[in-house]
Amino acid sequence: MDDPDCDPRALAATYRRFDLVNRLVSAWGRVYREHVAPELRSLGRRARVLDLGCGGGDVVVRLAALAARDGLAVDWVGADPDPRAHTAALERQRSGVRFVAAGSRELLEAGQRFDLVVSNHVLHHLDTEGLRSFADDSLALSRGAVLHADIARSRPAYALYAVGITPLSAGTFLRVDGLRSIRRSYRAPELAAALGSPWRVETPAPFRVLAVARGRAHADA
Repeated sequence: MDDPDCDPRALAATYRRFDLVNRLVSAWGRVYREHVAPELRSLGRRARVLDLGCGGGDVVVRLAALAARDGLAVDWVGADPDPRAHTAALERQRSGVRFVAAGSRELLEAGQRFDLVVSNHVLHHLDTEGLRSFADDSLALSRGAVLHADIARSRPAYALYAVGITPLSAGTFLRVDGLRSIRRSYRAPELAAALGSPWRVETPAPFRVLAVARGRAHADA
């Protein structure tokens, strides 16, 4: 999927099918209950939330639906600098959920700030310098919590995914890209060491890691 010359039809099918895959493996339901909802409730006002590197937009749309069910007033923004991802995400755009073609640095330079910043499956795509830059930018963008969810590398995760994804992978990059992503991902101690202070790393579900920190944007920004 990172190849700019990859098959556009297979890429589009992959973005569409990520919705099902993320529901099965990403543990965002638990992360929402334990982190996102309490953070939003604590504000006592309408919130503004960013999904950074949102891909096809399925995670932010799911979080928006959960928040709406709970009666939480939120403006959701999904941002991704890849125009192919942005095109796929626009198919999911709806009231209260907006998608922009931008990376973290562009959002910062535009003066954008949020009450909560999240990401899903972004960290393992980044080299050491890119990881630190992405993490620092996300802290600067958030007045509240920052939550970066990703895969935890392990042999069982690789084996189970290789088998389990096969029925869903026809015509997509789900199998090839997913297995590559597992190989490139972090174990919890590795991610904690790579990020350093002020981050802590949790394991919200088997084969998952969640990097958590408090943002440093000013409350009135």
